[in-house]
Amino acid sequence: MRTDDFDYPLPDELIAQAPAEPRDSCRLLVLNREDGSLEHRHFTDVIDYLDPGDLLVANKTRVMPARLVGHKRGTGGVAETLLLKRREDLDPLGHVWECLVNPGKRLRQPGIIIEYRAGGLHAPLSAEVVLTGEIIDFLEDNRGGRLVRFEPQGGRTLDAAIHEAGHVPLPPYITQYEGDPEKYQTVYAMHEEHSAAAPTAGLHFTPELIKRIEDKGVGWKTVELEVGIDTFRLVTEGDPTKHVMHTERYHVPQDVVDAVHATKAAGHRVVAVGTTAVRSLESAWDPEAPASTPAVTARRFGDAPDSAAVTGRGDIVERRDATTNLYLMPGSTYHVVDALITNFHVPRSTLMMLVSALATREQIMAAYQAAIDERYRFLSFGDAMLIR
Repeated sequence: MRTDDFDYPLPDELIAQAPAEPRDSCRLLVLNREDGSLEHRHFTDVIDYLDPGDLLVANKTRVMPARLVGHKRGTGGVAETLLLKRREDLDPLGHVWECLVNPGKRLRQPGIIIEYRAGGLHAPLSAEVVLTGEIIDFLEDNRGGRLVRFEPQGGRTLDAAIHEAGHVPLPPYITQYEGDPEKYQTVYAMHEEHSAAAPTAGLHFTPELIKRIEDKGVGWKTVELEVGIDTFRLVTEGDPTKHVMHTERYHVPQDVVDAVHATKAAGHRVVAVGTTAVRSLESAWDPEAPASTPAVTARRFGDAPDSAAVTGRGDIVERRDATTNLYLMPGSTYHVVDALITNFHVPRSTLMMLVSALATREQIMAAYQAAIDERYRFLSFGDAMLIR
């Protein structure tokens, strides 16, 4: 297996630059794993593929205004900062963050101060400085990565200053969108903001569609995985097994665990909304836990050597404030997720490998070629795919 096996030619004009309006009017490509057949539908039709008793699990995380554009104190040079992760282990007040900075070569030395003004990207130099950031160290194995200590100005709280100066960061391949930033949030996102990127498979849902799904007798539960910038990073190693995943914080509450057990015991499916929901549910798998009765297994993986049905051990368990660097690729065993609602992913990414582990690489690559031929819209604001 090589990283090149997960590459495909993506025409630039198929990279969606704005979301569908309304959200659920986008197209839906349905991949049937049993025979590899494809169906071309619209996202509102997803309800036709859900049965009463099935369970949808979505990631409720909200994107924070993590993109800060300021000026280097003393020179006035433009400096861009992307907030990645709050480091409360280094500062209990939460003022130290892992960040990506640009231009990295000009923001190398500890002690450099960046000033951020109200209004952020378009703020004039005469605008009030609401936040400063001091470079305090490098991040290992992360080009452009820095530890930055932030200090709010004018009596503000840190969160208030970040909101005055920051913007919701869109993926680097979305270059033309200037619309409502709430369109890059799911309609069911929590109030607190923790992520650097959206769980984009959930962008297709509307409150009305969720109600129709629930009225059909399909369950709806949420987990949280704080999406990091690694979601945009390509696998650069020729051997994908050499790639190192960054860690992300996640939470799988007990009510989700109970719902999964009830769904599986009744013979129904757990359907993940997005790859971050997959990683949350599969990261909550404890291979040493006693197997439940009946054993929790994912469809088409029940005979895997490490499934609970074979080993007699393993179960999904509650996770609170846990971290994961789970990396799913062909050959990995799914234990919980039976089907997946997802988007079309960047070539050579870990997400291409994740979906190829649920289906097969051949099925995924054939589906992507069909989507290109049919002029589907790709990536975060693009169309959807159901792998069933």
